Amino acid sequence: MTAFAVARLTDVKMGPEIVAYLTRIDATLAPFEGRFIIHGGPKIELEGRWPDDLIVIAFPSLSAARAWYDSPAYREILPLRTGHSSGVAILIEGVDADHKATDILSYPVVLT
Repeated sequence: MTAFAVARLTDVKMGPEIVAYLTRIDATLAPFEGRFIIHGGPKIELEGRWPDDLIVIAFPSLSAARAWYDSPAYREILPLRTGHSSGVAILIEGVDADHKATDILSYPVVLT
């Protein structure tokens, strides 16, 4: 099932390190069939304010996404981004094409 690396970045300090990260990230994605589907860009705020940048990278599976994130090639460039931006990043699995909103009602309940 398709999985995604999702990052919500704030305070990106554009400079040589971020440029180096952007120049090198595509090569780290290729072996894992990763591809950008959202990479910042203009947005229309519908509810609330969203000053951050959203990045979404699709992978053929959660294991491929994890392997990319843990790969030596990506780990080598990761500090170029994390040292010059703030934010959160997750890996998450997608849903089937026939998914309905009510399908989540059958998920196990997690109490916090």
